[in-house]
Amino acid sequence: MSMGSNEQPALYPLRFVPLFKRHLWGGRRLATELDKPIGAGDDYAESWEIVDHGADQSVVSDGPLAGTTLAHLVAEQGEELLGIDYPQTGFPLLWKFLDAHRVLSVQVHPNDAQAALLVPPDRGKTEAWVVLAADRGSILYAGLSADVDRTKLVQAIGKGKSESCLHRLEPVAGDCIYIPAGTVHALGDGLLIAEIQQASDTTYRLYDWNRVGPDGRPRQLHIEQGLEAIDFSRGPIEIQQPQPTSCEEIQRLVAGDHFTIDRWKFDRPLMAGGDGKCHLLSTLEGAVEIPGDPKGKPLLRGEVLLLPASLGAVTVTPGQTATLIDVYLP
Repeated sequence: MSMGSNEQPALYPLRFVPLFKRHLWGGRRLATELDKPIGAGDDYAESWEIVDHGADQSVVSDGPLAGTTLAHLVAEQGEELLGIDYPQTGFPLLWKFLDAHRVLSVQVHPNDAQAALLVPPDRGKTEAWVVLAADRGSILYAGLSADVDRTKLVQAIGKGKSESCLHRLEPVAGDCIYIPAGTVHALGDGLLIAEIQQASDTTYRLYDWNRVGPDGRPRQLHIEQGLEAIDFSRGPIEIQQPQPTSCEEIQRLVAGDHFTIDRWKFDRPLMAGGDGKCHLLSTLEGAVEIPGDPKGKPLLRGEVLLLPASLGAVTVTPGQTATLIDVYLP
């Protein structure tokens, strides 16, 4: 859109068109469980719901701003959108749903200081996983085992046995795992995940289970960069223990440096926003109604909505009982 800033429509609850990413580890669950309009094929790995990262752009799907990119909203209506967290160089968070039909590579992401030195510069990538579904026996790898140092990891990588150095978890639906930048990690197969992260796409692949890509060749590894990015002091990562808040229906899953994640389990209307911040809301179970949503339909499982800061407090009404996650900057 090319309208001047004084002609911009007022902001309202925003929904966006998902961007789909296909990778060899993907499947069909984005369609079968989250009702995403993917095409034919059994390798749909990621649905990027909220993104402002270079050419990867969320586009508003409904209402007067339909067709507008998130980058344009930040540039033209950033203070209305972000409130007290304005200004930002782009929208700072990225939200994806992941279908780990097959195990993902063992990887690590740089922190802010390391990513700032890249060409072009990027944000660091701290992320969190909220498990939407987990097949029986599915595992994920989160952090290094307690006794693993750089020497042990280098030896294991050389032998193609990186997984022997990783801490394993067997998650169930509803679990949340917080992965600060510098943490070695991998999603195992059989997991459907909501991933909330900094708006970064810098990944260093340490090990890929000796797989080959679509071209028949092993996928590229980034061992030296990865080893430099790892925080060897961190050790194993455990499942987050939800913490109470001042509202009995709301628990805090993550209170991190880059984002906060709250989980609501509620059967009565509650207020979202009103704190001068932008909020990302997504339904995990049930359905919720949000006034001013131009789609005119409840927010369902696997859908994400952005509440601009300028809206103030907004009433969120569950259809009977619902579970929701609310994500915002700290």
